[in-house]
Amino acid sequence: MWWIFSLRRGLDFGNRPVADIAARSKVELFTSKAQVVCVMSSARATDQRLIRRILRVNHAGEHGAVSIYSAQLLHLGSRHADLKAWLAETLGHERAHRSAFRDAMPKRAAKPCRALGVWSVGGWVLGCLTALLGRTGVLACTAAVERTVHGHLQEQIAYLRRRDGDLAALVERIQTEELSHLVYAETNLGPSGPSPLLQGAVGAATEILIAISTRGDSIRLRRTLREHR
Repeated sequence: MWWIFSLRRGLDFGNRPVADIAARSKVELFTSKAQVVCVMSSARATDQRLIRRILRVNHAGEHGAVSIYSAQLLHLGSRHADLKAWLAETLGHERAHRSAFRDAMPKRAAKPCRALGVWSVGGWVLGCLTALLGRTGVLACTAAVERTVHGHLQEQIAYLRRRDGDLAALVERIQTEELSHLVYAETNLGPSGPSPLLQGAVGAATEILIAISTRGDSIRLRRTLREHR
């Protein structure tokens, strides 16, 4: 009977590597799945963080636009009645945009920037200074600000379409109104508009105010969105 016992031991010994391979395969499969889940979880966390940043930056930008248009409306001379009517309508748009971004925040665990006061003061000063230049100053400011905003929103929409359809639709709707502001300003400025230097200065001031009020979030956001193209 010893040979039967030896045969069984041999069979067991031969089967053991197969069992070990199967066990190792299961462990490797489980590990691979766990790694995939971790990568997906990390990607979702990154997306959520960027979406919160988008909301903070956009809300801050709209807050600044409200400050700019409010100051211009208050300090623009009475002889520009048609422009003041347009400014009042545009201010209504910007207030609605600011509210829309604020309302979108709780669902995405986002909060407004803590430094919005920077935009309140900076936007008001920018609005006052450009209003002193009359119609040309106001329209040049609008063109520069809206051109800057349009570039930001275009990059955001491309990113959000694959990650947050509802927010992408909201940004697209707002971008349409912002683009109408830009078209109005550029059309009414005409070929004899202000020098590119003035519009460049206003655009740079807008970027700086957004960066300061968001504590650098706008710069980091734009760099990251370009990386995700």
